[in-house]
Amino acid sequence: MDLEDAGSKAKFLIRDRDSKFTVAFDALMTDAGLKVVTTGIRMPRMNSLMERWIQTCRTELLDRTLIWNQRHLPHALREYESFYNDQRPHRALKQAAPCRPLPTPITQQAQLAHLEVSRRDRLSGTLHEYQHAA
Repeated sequence: MDLEDAGSKAKFLIRDRDSKFTVAFDALMTDAGLKVVTTGIRMPRMNSLMERWIQTCRTELLDRTLIWNQRHLPHALREYESFYNDQRPHRALKQAAPCRPLPTPITQQAQLAHLEVSRRDRLSGTLHEYQHAA
């Protein structure tokens, strides 16, 4: 699948200064119409957010899923993106999801004694969503 097939075109390639990216690689990207932007010197956090997301996506989704074809990969990535932003707890956000605030804590003992939790499987059980049952 090409980006042009999806109706969009990349303009920039952001990369670090690793020696595996040669001058020939940069020339190839420039010929393809991309402007190569390198991260700063000795700035490991400059691209860290994207690298962390890619690592999380690989370990939680792609290492556990057999991708069947080119149609299945974008579907799985869209499902994971929705799960990551709407359901998955994040330590940096005190176990909240980026697009969902924390629920109000249950403080009454009677509610805790009869707590019902429902689970919804996504992507054939690869991802699990948990909610308080009404």
